[in-house]
Amino acid sequence: MTLALLATVTAIVVARSFLMPVFMAFLLSITVSPIRRVLQRRGVSPVITATVVVSLLVVSLSSLVYFLSGPVADYAENSRAIAMDVEQKLRGVSNAIEKVAEATDQVTEMATMDDADPTEETVVVQNGPDLVTATLYSAPVVVGQAIFTFVLLFFLTASGDMFYQKLVQASPTFRDKKRAIQIAYDIEKKLSRYFLTITIINACLGIGVGLVLWWVGMPNPLLFGVAAFLLNFIPYLGAIAGVAMTFAIGLISFDTVGQATLAAGSYLFLTTLEGQLITPYAVGRSLKLNAVIVFIAVAFWGWAWSVIGMFVAVPALIAVRVFSEHIPTLAGLGIFISGTEEEEEDEVVEEVPAEDGKAAEVVLVDPTPLDDLPPATVAP
Repeated sequence: MTLALLATVTAIVVARSFLMPVFMAFLLSITVSPIRRVLQRRGVSPVITATVVVSLLVVSLSSLVYFLSGPVADYAENSRAIAMDVEQKLRGVSNAIEKVAEATDQVTEMATMDDADPTEETVVVQNGPDLVTATLYSAPVVVGQAIFTFVLLFFLTASGDMFYQKLVQASPTFRDKKRAIQIAYDIEKKLSRYFLTITIINACLGIGVGLVLWWVGMPNPLLFGVAAFLLNFIPYLGAIAGVAMTFAIGLISFDTVGQATLAAGSYLFLTTLEGQLITPYAVGRSLKLNAVIVFIAVAFWGWAWSVIGMFVAVPALIAVRVFSEHIPTLAGLGIFISGTEEEEEDEVVEEVPAEDGKAAEVVLVDPTPLDDLPPATVAP
């Protein structure tokens, strides 16, 4: 078991350049599947739906990169002047820190005076590439992965319910067929609901952050609004990064540290309001997860797949929880990763009468009608 887990983690890390776009394509395909299915019932071909969805994503991503490239490039080009400005404004704080550091060095020097080596060491510091150079170096890889994601998303969406039908055909018994399609539909339903809800909430948060920072006088409020929208898809760490970015840019833009603190505090207030009140109420109990497990998952996937990993951490947990709800052997795992409130079960408890001296059996029967399942699932 331990070796299998280590092998899985190693494969996830080593093959991340291939797995990241594949995972993202499947995730986006699952999210848009309800829309594709509704349009298909109204006579719209899945190929047309796939074309529209991929085109909208490409246009949205390209527009986002175009509008944000200017401010980001300006900050990157003026990074040295910005660093000097920040150092000057934080000189009072740094002086206090330096005094503490000098006192610590003196104590350390006195403790190690007898063991000191009279020879001096020369330390050579080599500066790495700047932000612009690093971005240009990694751009071809990022663009290639994005193209692969969109192409795979197109084929997945255009294929309709083919994967569902293949999943059902591969199951040996009617009970396995029904369970497989119910798991697939439940993952699709919960992920679609999660992304729709979170996207709307994050859009409202981005608008609120942009307006508040514009009101306090921050430059490029559109940049911070978009950043708040994107970063809020990453639980906990996204809000922290947004507050830190706002404070850093505030130090550059304002004359005093207090004004920068006000801007960062406004950002923190809005994200706290969203995270503690709005999102828990909107997502419902069926999507609530253990906060500690979420944080660990975000940290692990961030270590494995960087920013993309932090983005997919929560959807991966939702998928695991769906499996645990339908597979009895994983019930304990589902309880462990679920939130503090107990979820109302969708299944109906049914008792199977005893036969030939056997004990009565209690089973869970999902009330999903067979009419809602693909045609391939009806035949045993």
